[in-house]
Amino acid sequence: MSEFSKFSERDLTILEAGQAVPRRGAKGRVYATIGSEIKCDKDIFDSYRHEGWSNIHHDLLIVCAAVEFADRRWGRGSAHWARHFHVTVPVIELATWQDATVQQGLCDTLRHLTGDEWRFSFVRHEGAATSKPRQGPLFPNQQKAFAIAYSEGLDSLSVSGLYNENDTAVSVRVSKFKQRLRKDERPFDRLPFDVKVKPNPENSARSRGFKFAAVIAIASQLSDVSRIIVPESGQGALGPVLLPLLNIYPDYRNHPTFFRKMERFIKALLGIDLTYEQPRLWHTKGQTIAAFLQRPGVKPQHVIDTRSCWQQRANVRVGGKVRQCGICAACLLRRMSLHAAGVVEPPENYAIANLRAARFSDALPKQNSFRATNSLYDYGYMGARHLQQLADLASVPDIALKPHAFPIAEAVGSSVDAVTGQLRDMLVQHSKEWAAFEQDQGEESFLQLWTKGGRHD
Repeated sequence: MSEFSKFSERDLTILEAGQAVPRRGAKGRVYATIGSEIKCDKDIFDSYRHEGWSNIHHDLLIVCAAVEFADRRWGRGSAHWARHFHVTVPVIELATWQDATVQQGLCDTLRHLTGDEWRFSFVRHEGAATSKPRQGPLFPNQQKAFAIAYSEGLDSLSVSGLYNENDTAVSVRVSKFKQRLRKDERPFDRLPFDVKVKPNPENSARSRGFKFAAVIAIASQLSDVSRIIVPESGQGALGPVLLPLLNIYPDYRNHPTFFRKMERFIKALLGIDLTYEQPRLWHTKGQTIAAFLQRPGVKPQHVIDTRSCWQQRANVRVGGKVRQCGICAACLLRRMSLHAAGVVEPPENYAIANLRAARFSDALPKQNSFRATNSLYDYGYMGARHLQQLADLASVPDIALKPHAFPIAEAVGSSVDAVTGQLRDMLVQHSKEWAAFEQDQGEESFLQLWTKGGRHD
């Protein structure tokens, strides 16, 4: 008996459109149908089908959807993080997916990213292969230099602004929604599929990193570029691995070790050499914003108009208007970073705007329509504690940073000593920014209570 089979597998089978669910399927097996639980938007798919589009790209998107469905369909146990999956997927390029190097690369990448064990069975796609005529080149008479994931966030806006000179970037929209300010249609404007999962007991969603990295790889190949720029700054890329929550597998979605595994998998599957570059890895978000603001024509309003909040928009409506919560880890990092860059936001940007209040309850908006959930409180408390603990790492001895520096150094092709120094510099800068932000809230701020370990009003 293999080590894998000792554990109970979560068994998922993806069915083609129109394929009926077997009346007598294996016990415990879950089925998801393309066109039902996995909805592929024809118009968005068509926007991808330019010169160079092939069946393997279609297959990869379906595999991404299958991975997302499995990840969300089964919750993690209270005692054990890891789950064991067996996923069956219909593919057009069957021989490629059955290749041992491709399968090993896929499973290794997902294991590192999600902390789960993965096993795949690939079967032949029985429907017709895509036959729509390919459109012409994506960017005729234009030389593109790199691809970048784009969202409404501060990092993607700032890093795109820093490196996208003369419109040389291929911006890939990592959302199923259109960008609200974009009036013209562009390639890669939205993710071409959406996954509906009922029940949906798992919200850690670590597999999103695989989906985003795979979609950007497809866009890069179709655009004939080999460089992918990851916009995340140092705190977001390294912080979740430096300080994982108790009993929680570290979050590697923006960590260099994940991208090296993704590069190897893409090489085996698509036969191309891509690099996921992280030019802001050793900078804080505050430093990245400040550098962007130095660009000609950039105004503070450009960064103010971005969105960072993790909360669903329905949870942060105040007086009928959607705001950012202002208190989750993403919002606190945003507010600290804008403070470091000298940007003053209007208080109406946030549902919980007044961080100088002595009690959390005093900071809540007074409108009756707003209800602060227990989870929102927990998000705020844990976010503040994480930023404080990340600042505390600035003063630990080198020997405490070395275990983190070793895998990073191997992933970025540098020495352990050099990486240890770069890591410390980033942490010291974060510590200064966090201390200045906290001080600006005043000694009576409830943030002071939280960062000292206190919880309740």
